[in-house]
Amino acid sequence: MTLRYPAFAPDILRLFEERGAALADVPVIQPADPFLDMAGEDLRRRIFLTESETGKSLCLRPEFTIPVCLDHIESRAGTPRRYGYLGEVFRQHREGGNEFFQAGIEDLGEPDIAKADARSIADAHALLQCAAPGASFAVTLGDQTVFEAVLAALGLPRGWRMRLARAFGSADQLEAALSDLANPPKNTALPDEVAPLVADGDQSALAGFVAQGMEEAGLSPTLGRAPDEIARRLIEKTQLRSVRLSAEAFEALKGFLAIRAPLGDAPVVLNDFAQAAGISLGGALDAFAARAEALRALGLPMDAVTYDAAFGRPLDYYTGLVFEISEKGGARPLIGGGRYDRLLTLLGARQPIPGVGFSAWLDRIGALREGTR
Repeated sequence: MTLRYPAFAPDILRLFEERGAALADVPVIQPADPFLDMAGEDLRRRIFLTESETGKSLCLRPEFTIPVCLDHIESRAGTPRRYGYLGEVFRQHREGGNEFFQAGIEDLGEPDIAKADARSIADAHALLQCAAPGASFAVTLGDQTVFEAVLAALGLPRGWRMRLARAFGSADQLEAALSDLANPPKNTALPDEVAPLVADGDQSALAGFVAQGMEEAGLSPTLGRAPDEIARRLIEKTQLRSVRLSAEAFEALKGFLAIRAPLGDAPVVLNDFAQAAGISLGGALDAFAARAEALRALGLPMDAVTYDAAFGRPLDYYTGLVFEISEKGGARPLIGGGRYDRLLTLLGARQPIPGVGFSAWLDRIGALREGTR
């Protein structure tokens, strides 16, 4: 079935023009590996995979951020540069249909991080206002940089910091990680061939063993986690089970994750938390406060923005700001976005390029307009 463009699509395209976002045109068929490697476990399960005549893994476009970044790298365009997009994306097992429209803006190469973050949130809010005039919206904001700064300041080992950072954005994974941190499970018995590889931390040899087992079982490494990732996580999980965190540090971590405050108050709340915990958040707190001030300067109603210390989004490429916007009182987000400063380098850019952006679910916005939410 061919979807019809939403009736409010021209309003979004005008907004792109007003905001200086050139309209991007990226193919529906995309290389699958970048999504499988970087897009997060939830999205990986929903991708429509196929192959080229040469056996290269391809997929139907499941989102726009990675394709826009790949196109920017290939075109060797200068920065800063802003891209708008409006088109179809494809995901399996989705309520409301496997094919739907997304629109958004990707902001690449802006060196003023606070300015770019605030502008992305303000642009997302403006898109909703032009697409669903008269509705009231609430912004939920999280910050992976602040979260990781707290983990480091509390003295968590690197392995635990990595596991908790990966869980940021998934309430279930974060709860499970915290449960393991509080009560580390005993190491389970491993097969004789695996145990010495895990004990020695020999990731390369363990990945080879896993790959051989997958091949013998007829499993494709592109349909789930790669052998190297499985090996790394197994070694990491075994090592993490020996870690014990002090009761004081664990209570401080739980206290941080319980923070929820209006954005205008959040810098003070975070500073008070750090002082009470006896830690310093340094540059992460300064950057957070600068973003809040930049957002205030853009005129967004600050009482509509809430900072939730435990809030993240389930995409692996986020590095700092994460946010969602919903109708006030609504259960589902209409827009989601965040910062992804490492993504373009991972995709092949020769120099680091900071990036931030957002995507809007146009079918949900359409339902809001029609009063069928």
